[in-house]
Amino acid sequence: MSEDKEWAIPGSAQPQPEGCAFDLDRTLSSVVSVRTEIPADAFTAPVLGTERAGHGVVIHENGLVLTIGYLITEAETVWLITNAGTATAAHVVGYDQATGFGLVQALGRLGVPAMALGTSRDLLIGGEVIVAGQGGRRQALNATVISKREFAGYWEYVLDEAILTAPPHPNWGGAACIGRDGRLEGIGSLLIQESEGERSVDGNMIVPIDLLPPILDDLLRFGRVQSPPRPWLGMYTADGPEAVVVVGLASGGPADRAGVHVGDIVLEVAGRPVGGLADTFRKVWALGTAGVDVPLTLMRDGAQMILSLHSADRNDFLKQASFH
Repeated sequence: MSEDKEWAIPGSAQPQPEGCAFDLDRTLSSVVSVRTEIPADAFTAPVLGTERAGHGVVIHENGLVLTIGYLITEAETVWLITNAGTATAAHVVGYDQATGFGLVQALGRLGVPAMALGTSRDLLIGGEVIVAGQGGRRQALNATVISKREFAGYWEYVLDEAILTAPPHPNWGGAACIGRDGRLEGIGSLLIQESEGERSVDGNMIVPIDLLPPILDDLLRFGRVQSPPRPWLGMYTADGPEAVVVVGLASGGPADRAGVHVGDIVLEVAGRPVGGLADTFRKVWALGTAGVDVPLTLMRDGAQMILSLHSADRNDFLKQASFH
């Protein structure tokens, strides 16, 4: 829990004011705790739970908070907590499936400054950043950008260029990635392992802030980006040693209804061989918008088969009542 005083980043790993060219404590005060409650019958409840906790960053003086979307998806109750202990209710403003960003609006006065947005494309590999949760310096970690690369997630998600930082922040969800100028460079999403030569390095995957400005107006006005929704299969897949493998299914989703099984190997999308997880998703999305039929060539128990999946809009499976 982000405001819990029983733990802290080791002092040697915390940023210090004398090492920053900006007001460190003021900047860190923009990071707030985000706590949500989700109905037990929500579509995402079995995977993400009904009580979620993480962080967010105040990006506007009116109390608009940027966070990672999985914290607020289908939320019916949202609370924000500042470093000073001020708590206020909030409501969900919007969620973007493609980037993973979520927005919430405080319903009361938070009394903290907004953090200015940076330009994540200017971050250099080897550059220093601060990854911070709510809690001031105790929850702030000096980190390094170890990679900027394509990232694919099993839930049908691809970023062309994610930011990877190390060492990892232990409470990464919605944490702020802050540049050395005190500006927001991204939002924490995941704990990952990144290969460096023959060894693996634990780190955080950060969603770059440059993805926000093109979609911000749509999220504020409509709660989602006003572009045709991508086809969604509800098929959780992972890169195996030599193939893309089905590792899970969304109950009642297109893949489940079409008879896809856990353990199936994905060979082709619409007759085109797949070259990994990101390539699989992109080939599905290239077929059209949600509702398009998606032919998959699968390998099951040594035999090939072709199944046609009638894709869906993922948002149709989610509770929408909390959006304004």
